[in-house]
Amino acid sequence: MTVEQLAEKVLKNSRGHVARAITLVESTKPQHRHQAHELLQRLAPHAGRAFRVGISGVPGAGKSTFIDAMGAKLISERHHKVAVLAVDPSSSRTGGSILGDRTRMADLSNRPDAFVRPSPTAGHLGGVARATRESMLVLEAAGYDVIIVETVGVGQSEIAVSGMVDTFLMLQVARAGDQLQGIKRGILELADVIAITKADGDNEQAARMAARELTIAMKLISGEPEKRRAPVLTCSSYTGEGLDEVWDTVAKHRAALESDGDLAARRLEQQRDWLWNMVREEVLESLTTTPAVRRVAEDVESRVAAEAISAVEGSAEILAAYAEAVPKLPWASPDFGPTVSDKD
Repeated sequence: MTVEQLAEKVLKNSRGHVARAITLVESTKPQHRHQAHELLQRLAPHAGRAFRVGISGVPGAGKSTFIDAMGAKLISERHHKVAVLAVDPSSSRTGGSILGDRTRMADLSNRPDAFVRPSPTAGHLGGVARATRESMLVLEAAGYDVIIVETVGVGQSEIAVSGMVDTFLMLQVARAGDQLQGIKRGILELADVIAITKADGDNEQAARMAARELTIAMKLISGEPEKRRAPVLTCSSYTGEGLDEVWDTVAKHRAALESDGDLAARRLEQQRDWLWNMVREEVLESLTTTPAVRRVAEDVESRVAAEAISAVEGSAEILAAYAEAVPKLPWASPDFGPTVSDKD
């Protein structure tokens, strides 16, 4: 199948081909990267109109269960087409991932208007996979109008998702912190909406108390009365209580961005981030996979391990070998990149 044929299948929302396209953009093989660039250029004019929501939270906050309940509600009651990019952590030892988020999204995964795709972080920090942005573009071109990115959930360092979505929803649980969290800032100051989950049964009162405490904590982030503060809500994925209020608040935030012109500015900033992210990915990939550089790197590593040279000297040798190899790399060729003509 050619890239043009694959793009046509994606635009017709052929589920198997959507999955195949995401696999292509996730691949790190040089020949696949070239094809992925062409595919993305063909799909780009048909993307960009979806509602992008990032969902993060501490481990155990019930992110997958929340998305399953919320996604089913958006499809059955609000007639959206929902796609979920669920990012699973990769083992730092084996490199493997469980990719088990679909297990907790059994209802959503079986709906024809939903698409759930688990992806490994593969060593990338920030709680997102390497090709999350590219995958979002594929799903938007396929016609999904709500794109949800569920991140790993590692805490304060998990902020990369906020740089690729319209609204960043932070999930918390009761008894996971107090007003001091407002001083710690970190991921909380990036949240657009905060929801305390598992507000049902014996935990309902604790959840409401946690919401009040976190509302106070959010005031510590900014003392400016006119500045918008992230609203703190409670909800239950089990009973469905509060889910409508959470989504209405998320939609209200996005609508405010659009009316103020901030949504367009945010999307442009995200395009710039994506630009440099792709440049860094190509450079780092070639640095670690170019045979000539790898040979030098292996020799340098052995000499550093034997304390024959310092790390400073070794890094200079590797960079010199890389500089020599650059003119021979695929992306240094004038023919590198998408080959889609103007009339295409």
